[in-house]
Amino acid sequence: MMKLLLTRDVPNLGKEGELREVADGYARNYLLPRGLAIPASRGNIKLLQEQHEAVLRKEAKNRADLVALAERLRDVSVTISTKTGTGGRLYGSITSKDIGDALEEQHHLPVDRRMVELDDPIRTIGTHKVRVRVASDLHPEISVVVQETP
Repeated sequence: MMKLLLTRDVPNLGKEGELREVADGYARNYLLPRGLAIPASRGNIKLLQEQHEAVLRKEAKNRADLVALAERLRDVSVTISTKTGTGGRLYGSITSKDIGDALEEQHHLPVDRRMVELDDPIRTIGTHKVRVRVASDLHPEISVVVQETP
């Protein structure tokens, strides 16, 4: 049996950074050649811990930035003007790309279209609530005001 440190998540074995004991052949023929693990020496353990701490510091900084963006988005209202037909129906529709572009243009907020959670495109005039997924647990709502082009 050989002790290894996993450098990546390996299905049915463990997650990145874990210490595992595996059969010699599995280690030599599969894990080590593919870079999925490294031998568990003191130096490698220390190196992996330092890399893990650096990743945690970076994630904490990114998390703070995402929370700040979510707070800014909570009070945001976006106005989109478009052509309409009879009964307040739009020619075409307002998509997540249109909303993302409007957020960038009107409020200078870096919101990608994939962050805008829109089940169906908006097809009517009025005020609509739209969720923006900033992180897995941060979903602020913005107001999208769709109005007729004068």
